[in-house]
Amino acid sequence: MKFGILLKEGPYNHQAADTAYLFAKAAIQRGHQVTSVFLYNDGVYNATKLMDPPQDDRHIANRWSELGGEGVAILACIAASKRRGITDEVLVENSEITGLGQLTDIAIDVDRLVTFGD
Repeated sequence: MKFGILLKEGPYNHQAADTAYLFAKAAIQRGHQVTSVFLYNDGVYNATKLMDPPQDDRHIANRWSELGGEGVAILACIAASKRRGITDEVLVENSEITGLGQLTDIAIDVDRLVTFGD
């Protein structure tokens, strides 16, 4: 099955980011394809390299970057990013800013679009 993920919550203040990441990893391990993760609303904060968690805590942005390195497109909505001051310069490796129309293309292309967050 081919999945797309829509993540609408920021890191560390809501379980959505962790759950979305674990869902993606589990789906891939079970032989499914995760084509992309679209970050929307506060979800765009997940891909910023400005976060600096303690050494003994998970680094959510690095998780998304690693997943992007495995071939999953990590896409931040341009409108949500601009509203939050996020530019290409602060995005982690293997992620990019794109238009909201990309979300429509993802939804058309995948078998299931799974949303995490309110």
